[in-house]
Amino acid sequence: MPATLPDGDPVPADGALPRSALEGLGTRPFAFYVHVPFCVTRCGYCDFNTYTATELGPGASRDSYAETAIAEVRMARRVLGDAELPVQTVFVGGGTPTLLSPDDLGRVLAAIDAEFGLAPGAEVTTEANPESVDAAYLGGLREAGFTRVSYGMQSAREHVLAVLDRTHTPGRVPQVVEWTRAAGFEHVNLDLIYGTPGESDDDWRASLEAALACGPDHVSAYALIVEEGTRLAARVRRGELTAPDDDAMADRYLMAEELLSAHGLRWYEISNWAASDDAACRHNLLYWTGADWWGVGPGAHSHVGGTRWWNVKHPAAYAARLAEGTTPAHAREVLDDADRHIERIMLELRLAGGCPAGLLDDAAARRAIAEGLIEPGPYEDGRAVLTLRGRLLADAVVRDLT
Repeated sequence: MPATLPDGDPVPADGALPRSALEGLGTRPFAFYVHVPFCVTRCGYCDFNTYTATELGPGASRDSYAETAIAEVRMARRVLGDAELPVQTVFVGGGTPTLLSPDDLGRVLAAIDAEFGLAPGAEVTTEANPESVDAAYLGGLREAGFTRVSYGMQSAREHVLAVLDRTHTPGRVPQVVEWTRAAGFEHVNLDLIYGTPGESDDDWRASLEAALACGPDHVSAYALIVEEGTRLAARVRRGELTAPDDDAMADRYLMAEELLSAHGLRWYEISNWAASDDAACRHNLLYWTGADWWGVGPGAHSHVGGTRWWNVKHPAAYAARLAEGTTPAHAREVLDDADRHIERIMLELRLAGGCPAGLLDDAAARRAIAEGLIEPGPYEDGRAVLTLRGRLLADAVVRDLT
């Protein structure tokens, strides 16, 4: 896990936000992210803010975590005042959220509903590892009000899972998707990772085909990033494993686009494909389109009206601050107009609908069109939309355009 949090400005003890953040509150969509920082084992590639039982230490526990998270939900209500903020989406991530009981996850969701109100038809997602749930657990989640489950499948090949230190077997995924559907969930996502050392083109194709055979209405496919400080990075540095190859990564992405689209899943964001508009992850769309959200949990990030803040990392420090009635926020930053302009381009250009052409420097955008990176037709109609080649080079395209 990362050793440090970003630098930033201090946050008042009561968590009060600057006036600029509160202007327009309620006119933008509002969401909650809830971070559950517990895992049974640490995957070798993971640098998320998570803790195994042996890493946790005193001052925090799974058993008390729901109450601690609820305390932050109540603090959010005090900080945001009386503004009407119906919650459009809730996303519970980790870690492994499903190490908490359905009752605990349901109590956190009920607190959000009690303090803010869930909007009609709100999307409520939890991440899960395939080995962390069974049919009864999923029935409890559905009863608690969850509407969507996102599984960390990663690969259908055992040797690839072994490199990633994933503990489930490939055959577990079809079983849990079947249980999820039987529990009444309409929306199921499978997360895949491509570019793992030792993975071949055939391995990646097999993973895509295995995921599609489960019948999810959403698939996310992410290129492996070897993060500093992880066990995987150490193995690559020692020469035990070969770092992912850029050309191979591009080929894997093209394979994903080919197979997923052939099975009726359309890309709506560079790394995400959905069977319909209803199947797209509305929570992530709110992130990508500048909505407000409150992040609950150690290390969680929040954003309201151009002010962004992040909580202390360790669960014990997080719990101690909330027990004292003070904000768990570590630091914050207030984005200026230039920052918000760049961030809007960076995020919206990743979407299939693109960003308004007027946000871009016209000369730079036309160079990108000439290089086959931006679609010419939509640009003339007022939207900048990446081509398939542009999606492969998205980070570089954004740098050139901003």
